[in-house]
Amino acid sequence: MIYLLLSIVASTLIFITFKLFERFNINILQAIVVNYVIAFTTGIIAYNGTVTISELPKVDWFYYTLALGALFIIVFNLMAITTQRSGLSVVSVATKMSVVIPVLFGLFYYNESLGALKLIGIGLALVAVYLSSVKTNKGINIDRKLIILPILVFLGSGVIDTSIKFLEDTYVAQNDVPLFSAIIFLAAAIVGVFSLIFQAINGKFKFEFKNVIAGICLGIPNYFSIYFLVKTLRSDILDSSGIFTINNVAIVTLSTLAGIVLFREKLLPKNWLGILLAIISIILIAL
Repeated sequence: MIYLLLSIVASTLIFITFKLFERFNINILQAIVVNYVIAFTTGIIAYNGTVTISELPKVDWFYYTLALGALFIIVFNLMAITTQRSGLSVVSVATKMSVVIPVLFGLFYYNESLGALKLIGIGLALVAVYLSSVKTNKGINIDRKLIILPILVFLGSGVIDTSIKFLEDTYVAQNDVPLFSAIIFLAAAIVGVFSLIFQAINGKFKFEFKNVIAGICLGIPNYFSIYFLVKTLRSDILDSSGIFTINNVAIVTLSTLAGIVLFREKLLPKNWLGILLAIISIILIAL
């Protein structure tokens, strides 16, 4: 249970850091690239074995993690574009609703149990995510011409979570969890560096040191959010469908409460209802 709690706290710290990005006018792409470099470095430091570069491609999970890392930054860019075109609420709902994909994967691929309490809990969790994420009275309004963007964010986020579960269960040895997490971030960092180079070639790159500091602050909790999630998936507290549901709902709830305390955000009645449903769903799934 401690790993799940630490994963939730680490992911909430990511939310808080992103909120501070807005306040200090941080260049998000630059900070994200630095963040991935720091997350990779943290994983290498945490790894208890010897890292031999020439031997890494021989590891079963190596090329899968490269693809997964590239998907990380692709989804991030899709989230940024969707936020600009359709708003933050759309991105938040699409990202958190994507929990449906790893949940279904766990139920069908791993034949995980689905009792009445768990089914109700998952249903309430999805409603809770929507109610907690939408910060306007009108709900979500998406231009039909742009509907593909949140769909891609939904699918990409879901595939990332599902892939982490599948890879850690199928290929990753117990002692390789820090290295596995680190290589994912290395691949994301490499793709991000090429993105910055492309910006520089087009004259759109302007370096500011505060973006490096921001990336460092983001990188450490980002690494541990993945590391502790993998450790949770390897524990026996719940099956993966329950873990992913509780993880996502708890992050939304804790992030919402952090927004109230730290940033004095005002919540609508439906946001409070979402928090209440989130707590009930966690209890039902845990039972």
